[in-house]
Amino acid sequence: MSDAATLRDRYWETVPLSKMTRAEWEALCDGCGKCCLNKLEDEDTGQVALTRVACKLLDDESCRCSSYHNRHQFVPECIVLDAQTIDKHMYWLPQTCAYRLLHEGRPLYDWHPLISGRAQSVHDAGVSVQGLTVSEANTPDDDWEDHIIEEPL
Repeated sequence: MSDAATLRDRYWETVPLSKMTRAEWEALCDGCGKCCLNKLEDEDTGQVALTRVACKLLDDESCRCSSYHNRHQFVPECIVLDAQTIDKHMYWLPQTCAYRLLHEGRPLYDWHPLISGRAQSVHDAGVSVQGLTVSEANTPDDDWEDHIIEEPL
């Protein structure tokens, strides 16, 4: 989470996504790690299935990217989510994702670190992928279907 001193009080309730500062935008991430899980998209229906196969950069303990600022050097296809691209990427965002919730006009959950004041609250609530993932580096693509999970966790 970003330095709280740079964040306006309860900004997520009044500031549109497109008007948030970079620090405010980044602080919306609850640290669940679900966006770093590989997804499978059905070519016929377009439905997206979430797997527990994690990006090689996901730290399973913290549920954060181990190289967030340099991730494109290692994972060029990693998506940059911002207010201009959220509509394009909405279909794969987790149901509990703060970016999705606010984009849809819904409130954050009580366990969100911005509300609880604790980064650990997302893990305590059981909505993170902490301890659930397998690495894409050790899981052949053909086996990903064996790791499909339901969301929200």
